[in-house]
Amino acid sequence: MKTMKAAVVHRPMHWSVDDVPVPAVPVGGMLLRVRACGLCGSDLRTLRSGHKKITFPWILGHEICGDVVELGEGYRGAWKVGRRLSVGPLAYDPSDPQTVAGRPELATDVREIGQAWHGGLAEFIAIPREAVELGNIVSAPEGLDPEYAAVVEPASSVVHAQERAAVGLGDVVLVMGAGPIGCLHVAVARARGASKVFLADVNAERLAAAEVFEPDATLDVNSPEFATDVTRLSGGLGPSVVVTAAPSGAAQVTAVEIARKGGRVVLFGGLPHDSSTPDVDMNRVHYHNLDLIGVSIFAPRHFRTALELIADGRIPVKKLVTHRFPLAEFDTGARIALDGRALKVVFLP
Repeated sequence: MKTMKAAVVHRPMHWSVDDVPVPAVPVGGMLLRVRACGLCGSDLRTLRSGHKKITFPWILGHEICGDVVELGEGYRGAWKVGRRLSVGPLAYDPSDPQTVAGRPELATDVREIGQAWHGGLAEFIAIPREAVELGNIVSAPEGLDPEYAAVVEPASSVVHAQERAAVGLGDVVLVMGAGPIGCLHVAVARARGASKVFLADVNAERLAAAEVFEPDATLDVNSPEFATDVTRLSGGLGPSVVVTAAPSGAAQVTAVEIARKGGRVVLFGGLPHDSSTPDVDMNRVHYHNLDLIGVSIFAPRHFRTALELIADGRIPVKKLVTHRFPLAEFDTGARIALDGRALKVVFLP
């Protein structure tokens, strides 16, 4: 029996790099040699607290780039052995009315590599038929580094959010949350033509680290002058688009308070289940004609667009990936990410 190295999570905050069997090639699927796998915010939550869809021991990792090494019986995909792929983790239900209507991201049953199937924090990964036929798998552009082809997934959700908010020429955008997702929102807003993009956070170190994405201004949310500064910087009107890119109910409340009349508030960061009903002033939403836009996951078109933006440099993921580790050093990389000392950690199995 052939074995491989994999980062196996045994229970919250307990993991190890183990020798495990190389997965069998699924019928209609593929076996990939993993070249890079990013650690996502949802992975960090699972490392800390577990996940309702995962039974330990488990292999996480859904930001994946890999090379096709074997094709399964009955395989009907477009990729041949040797092809390098950027793998989006989602597989949609083809019979769902939302999928049929062209909105697969709204389907009731959307399964994910790293949850429904073992993930990419290993030397090899089995890609199931469902992900081949009903998912987001794209050939990696020639010359694109595997670590950058691996981190398309989070950018895809950001592309979806800004499409929903119709961010474009002349918009003044405030992004609340200076983590990796907030930095991606800054980059995508720039790519879509926003005239000004501001970045805010409660953490000065995060704001300093995010300066490499060159927002027009960085703002301390805790400052008593925060609302005044935002209004002044946006020409006295307030931002036309506010994105809450953090799991913070307080950020959602503030976003509604500072958006200009007729503005759009993008609720991107999900909230903890025990505090998911923030005290939002719905009269302000009503009388200021605000659009509240909830966004989660993405469709295949968003994944393809995000990959194009990464490949041509409009999403500068070289600035996003701050730490790289061999898989053998999973514990070190995971703890750096959990401690908030990195924008994005990528493992190179």
